Amino acid sequence: MKKVVKKIKVQAMGGAATPAPPLGPTLGQAGINIGEFVKQFNDRTQDKKGQLIPAEINVYEDRSFDFVLKTPPASRLILKAINKEKGSGKNLVSKAGTISKDQVKKIAEEKMPDLNANDIEGAMKIIEGTARSMGVEVK
Repeated sequence: MKKVVKKIKVQAMGGAATPAPPLGPTLGQAGINIGEFVKQFNDRTQDKKGQLIPAEINVYEDRSFDFVLKTPPASRLILKAINKEKGSGKNLVSKAGTISKDQVKKIAEEKMPDLNANDIEGAMKIIEGTARSMGVEVK
């Protein structure tokens, strides 16, 4: 059994990670073969191009590593659903857009593995809260 010496969380665009900052320096400090990580990450995220994909990397004492891909951040999925670049800075005063219950449900289903919810209703409440905090109205 190899011993984990470090755990790192990174985010990169699916299918388009590069050794350039911020990814390269973070991986370099951990002693990971940067080119190897970028190649594996891009291979595993080809189908998620254009989405920000978080990854949790386990670094072992012999400098080998493995990683787990997570689902994109809820805020990114909400913005994609309303076709906007960013949410409202003043969520109570100006709305960035509206999102339907169906869209919320779809996002909740996609995020379910990473959410701390027992059922889809609980997951939908979490997504609705994120939407409200971004100034996106749920209809």
